[in-house]
Amino acid sequence: MAKDLKTMFIRCCGYLQDAHHVASFQKLCGVQGTFPVKLIRKEWEHDIHLNCACVKRHQDQSGNSEEHVAVGEQQIEGPRQRKSVTPGEQHNDCSNDLQNGTALVSGMGETTEQEIVSHEENRQSSGCRMTGYPSKAVESDSENGDSRVKPLRRNSLTGDVGQEFIIHNKFLFYLFTFGSELGNEMFFLVFFPFLIWNVDAFVSRRILVVWIWNLFLGQSTKDIVRWTRPASPPVVKVEVFYNSEYSMPSTHAMSGTAIPFSLFLLTYGRWQYPFLFGLSVAICWSFLVCVSRVYMGMHSVLEVIIGFLYSLLILALFQSTLDQIDSFYLTSHHAPLVIVILHVGLGLLAFTLDSWSTSRGDTAQALGTGAGAALASHLNHQLGLLADPPLSTLPLALPPLSAALLARSLLRLLVGVVVLLATRAAMKAATIPLACRVFGLPAGDVRQARQHMEVELSYRYIVYGSVSFSCVCLVPLLFSYLNLS
Repeated sequence: MAKDLKTMFIRCCGYLQDAHHVASFQKLCGVQGTFPVKLIRKEWEHDIHLNCACVKRHQDQSGNSEEHVAVGEQQIEGPRQRKSVTPGEQHNDCSNDLQNGTALVSGMGETTEQEIVSHEENRQSSGCRMTGYPSKAVESDSENGDSRVKPLRRNSLTGDVGQEFIIHNKFLFYLFTFGSELGNEMFFLVFFPFLIWNVDAFVSRRILVVWIWNLFLGQSTKDIVRWTRPASPPVVKVEVFYNSEYSMPSTHAMSGTAIPFSLFLLTYGRWQYPFLFGLSVAICWSFLVCVSRVYMGMHSVLEVIIGFLYSLLILALFQSTLDQIDSFYLTSHHAPLVIVILHVGLGLLAFTLDSWSTSRGDTAQALGTGAGAALASHLNHQLGLLADPPLSTLPLALPPLSAALLARSLLRLLVGVVVLLATRAAMKAATIPLACRVFGLPAGDVRQARQHMEVELSYRYIVYGSVSFSCVCLVPLLFSYLNLS
């Protein structure tokens, strides 16, 4: 029984890890690739071996059921998904298909896309389907509102700008692009300051702790498991910024789950609002981020599910300790030393797991942000700044929306974010050359310099530690001076 459950679990994981499901979902949502014919032909040859076994399932009515289960069985092995087809079945049941395919691919040198599409139509009419393959030539139809676009940002490690693709459904494209941005740096640069300056610093401190641990554990797990991104083709890379990172689990899904659910758990009962409203917002937020990663071609369904469950596990473990952690950070005389040692030590640990990648940089960035925010919160508490509301005032009532309140909140956000962006730009310009000089490394190639742990750690900690310290301590003082508190 246990062996059967294990086999079923492995097959289920292999099924959910299949890149063709990602490609099928993208096609359903109106995303069409513009792959070169050579790449399509290579994928098509591979798909013949993977899918021709469907003929066997229809023709053989009395065969061994275990043999049928073995056909197309998927195994997750190392960083990639592995698929195996029984050689005897492949030879006996699909010899005509393979002969026709071989003749098509190699008969006249370069195969045209029209020939491949014609052969695909013949295969579909005979009951055997090739997944993940475009059913017609890739062309943009401006009359139907379709548009050719490229990924918004180039890959931060390799500089790859990605391949052009066609969007048939612009609404879903913009919706899932927004969902994906909910897990990117610019969103955090706006969300956390808005929460601190306009909503509740108490809640923001605790959410930062959950977010940092989610990102650290998620990125570290990626560097340990080392699964590659879904293959392209068949997957269309709508986003390429993180394409050089490993993919298991999805840290976008983790952040997109940790933040809304921790926000709901920390504010419900502290603020007055309907339970179903808060829960619905958390579920929709998380669902949008998770699905957007499949749409973008960055993660398989399995990686998104694991990221979601992994985040819920971390949230459950930390939820009961957030009060103790926050109290220690604010009141203990040893807190500054512990904060620095803990965050720097975790960064050094993360850098030993794998060679330099964007995931290591993101981990150091989150840890630097957490260190700066924790140190600033400790200083605020010692100086009596930004005191939390007394317990006697709980639960807090949401203030009525008014033009004055909205204008004041937006003004605080605008002024504060400008200060943070200026701080980040100034620290970026100074930190890398300084680190290179201190550690005796050439500073001519910034990307090459940042592949050294000494430079990357210094850069991430100093820049984002300064930004978060300014956000929590210095910007609120500026608001007081400008009478915007």
